[in-house]
This record gives sequence, structure tokens and C-alpha cells, in this order.
Amino acid sequence: MAAVDAAGEFETIRKLFAPLAHPDHAWGLTDDVAVMPTRPGADLVLTKDAIVEGVHFLPGDPLDTVAQKLLRVNLSDLAAKGAEPFGYLLACHWSPRCGWPEREAFAAGLAADQKEFGIHLLGGDTVLTPGPASFSATMLGWAPKGGSVTRGGARPGHGIYVTGMIGDGWLGLQAAKGHLTLEQERIDALAEHYRRPVPQLAFGQAVQGLVTAIMDVSDGLIADLGHIASASGVAASVQLELLPRSAAATAWFDSRTDPEAALVTLATGGDDYELLLTAAPSDEAALKREADRQLLRLTRVGTISAGRGVTASYLGKPVDIRKPGWTHD
Repeated sequence: MAAVDAAGEFETIRKLFAPLAHPDHAWGLTDDVAVMPTRPGADLVLTKDAIVEGVHFLPGDPLDTVAQKLLRVNLSDLAAKGAEPFGYLLACHWSPRCGWPEREAFAAGLAADQKEFGIHLLGGDTVLTPGPASFSATMLGWAPKGGSVTRGGARPGHGIYVTGMIGDGWLGLQAAKGHLTLEQERIDALAEHYRRPVPQLAFGQAVQGLVTAIMDVSDGLIADLGHIASASGVAASVQLELLPRSAAATAWFDSRTDPEAALVTLATGGDDYELLLTAAPSDEAALKREADRQLLRLTRVGTISAGRGVTASYLGKPVDIRKPGWTHD
């Protein structure tokens, strides 16, 4: 794991990151590379995401949760490909607020999620920056050879499904900013979801043979469904009243004076990191059985048809959605 700026950075690697290194393939982070093994009958799946202070996490967020969000948003991409996580490369761009206690907290967050998800650090880089702080990870995993489903297989007549709840990511950001007036227990639950989303790895691995297109919901359900529609060359329609909502989201929704606008907000807010998928009608029962087996909510929210683009409706009435989700434009 390469470093710059002398002893502080090397001490960070030696004391905080070397204990997290893969015991067989990272050489204790004493080299500039790791050597990956191969796995017969498997495809190597890679994904990379970066998070930036003030954009993807708040300036006051504890760095243990920042580290965990970094790993989990990448793990969510592996979940959509049915991949078993293996390890990751890490880049840390420390700002002036990242002193030794903050770096210790960051490493502790990594350690906790390495244990939870069965992964190890393989290497990377650590540098100083005047700010803001930013971090990136390249996550590696193994999937059965030729078995991963892309975004391009949706066909007319297929159903559109989502796991879990939609809208808790956006509401969690509002909760973390102190912008919600709900019961404290619900505010805490929403903020926790924003800071530490749960990648649906087990479900993603179980349903690759049942789904026709799949990805995770990061930029907003409508925007991400647009990616599936574009890749598949089809149209997608969503019934907003069907969006699955948590108890906290329902409490927020019930306080809104414009339910249609509230649902649009939940459908476009992003940061949910649930799985968005399409499937043929003949496979719906099997999908639901698997979701029930995993005690996971699975909801049909729309239908694929011939055409292009994404449309939304609320109680049978078309809804104009001007901004389908988050972009960095």
C-alpha cells in the first residue's frame, strides 16, 4: 500500500491498515501490489465507488460510519451481480480534520465490516489533501462463471421489483441534517440507514437465475430504472402508490399535504442501496419464495413494455417527473 508524506502516513498503514490486510495475498501491505489467486469456474467481478465529504457524507459524520458506507455501497454493486465478496483496494485522501483518532475510527469501521462481510484489505494508497476528505474503494468478488445478470435483459411483460424499502436513503440524509420532525427513534433509524446501508448480497446471489435485469438503487429508483430501460431497449412504468415504505417513511409521508409530490421525492432521492430487478411473470412466485425465505420484503412496483423511457403514475394518473434522481452534473 503506497503512501506519501513520510512517517504519519506509513504509521497509518503499519498500525491501522496492515492488521486488516488479506493474510495470504496482500503481503502485510509492505509492497505496492497484491497478487490475486484465480478461482476455477468463477468470474472475477470488480466495482469501484468513491465518496466525498459534503457530497456523499456529512462533514460531521463519524469516520467509522464513513468507512462502512464506503464498503457497503461497493458491496451493493456486487450484490446486483450475485457475487461473493473477496476483498478491496482502498484510497484515503485525509483532510486536516482527519487526525489520528479519526483515522483509528475509520480503520475500526473497516474492521467491523470486514468481519461482517468476510472480506480483507488488499492494498491501495493513502495521501494528504487540504480537503475535503474523500475515500474510494475497488471491490472484488467471485460470481459463477457466466452467471451474472446485466441491466440489459428486461423485456415487455416483465415485472419490476424492488427489495426492502424505498426512500429511507433520502429521508436518512434529511434526518442526519436535522431536517425532520419525527419521533427520535425514527430519526435515528433513518440516519442509520443513510450512514450504513445494508447490501442485499444473499438475495442477489440467490436470484441470478430468476431475474432478467438487475442493479442496485443508488441514484434514485426512477433514475436507475431508466438505466435498465435504456440498456434493455424497453419502456418501464412505475405505480408510485406501490412503493414500499418503512414505518418511519410512512410517518413522514402521512404528514405531507401533497402525497404525489412526496412519493416522487421518495422515488428519486437515492441512497437506498436496495436491489431493483425485472423478471418474467412465470418467475414471480419463485422470487417471492426466496424473499420470504430470507425474511426480505420484495415488492412489484411496475411493468416493462415496448417503447423507451420511464413513466410514473399515481392512482392511475400520469405524474411528470422532471428530475429522476441524483447526478453529479
